[in-house]
Amino acid sequence: MSDASKSAVQPAAGTLYGVGLGPGDPELMTLKAHRLISNARIIAYPAPDDGESFARSIAADAIRADAREIPIVVPMRVERFPAQAVYDKAAEEIGAALAAGHDVVTLCEGDPFFYGSFMYLFERLSPRFACEIVPGVTSLTACAARLQRPLTARNDVLTVIPGPLSDDEIRPRIEAAGAVAIMKVGRHLDRLARLLDDMGLLAHAGYVERATLASEKVMPLADIRSDAAPYFSMILIYKGDEAWMLPPQSSS
Repeated sequence: MSDASKSAVQPAAGTLYGVGLGPGDPELMTLKAHRLISNARIIAYPAPDDGESFARSIAADAIRADAREIPIVVPMRVERFPAQAVYDKAAEEIGAALAAGHDVVTLCEGDPFFYGSFMYLFERLSPRFACEIVPGVTSLTACAARLQRPLTARNDVLTVIPGPLSDDEIRPRIEAAGAVAIMKVGRHLDRLARLLDDMGLLAHAGYVERATLASEKVMPLADIRSDAAPYFSMILIYKGDEAWMLPPQSSS
């Protein structure tokens, strides 16, 4: 058989979709995300080594009963885990499906390119396969909505800061910003609250955990009576000239 004949019978490669699911409420998935998921024959998603995949739980009602599922299991550890090997293995399995002509829909909490783990698959697979990114509602905008306070306005600079950074790294970034979002609060909650108190910003800070879920908490940061928070938590601070206030009372 000639090379031309061989290429004629080989399947065209599939497309890799990175699909943002939003912050947790299934109703905040986009129409496009829902359509792709409900039609997908192969679904991939991040999963812990113990317990349910949060990403899969958001999309569960849209996943076909006959869909092939590829969990990308990343052990949840305080110490740094060699996750590169996990994504190498996942890219190999997903790449084989794409090479065989199958589309693969990868589920992503929030937005795939906003602190999303999908970017590690993208960097491994996009040089060889077509990729399409479906943006999702981010935790940043979801937390602002639940707190009922705008993120920023006019020429105010919004700065997004990962909570695990040291105080020496965080302080100058807050000082230079008009509005601040501190993500990945988790076990750093008490330290971050003390830093903001020292900076005179505690009264300007709102706190949201598990935004849009039944277990969410929304309140002024000063009202928190805990030394730690879930991973899915955020502190929002506004330092600008707009007269925005925190909600008048806490909710949980």
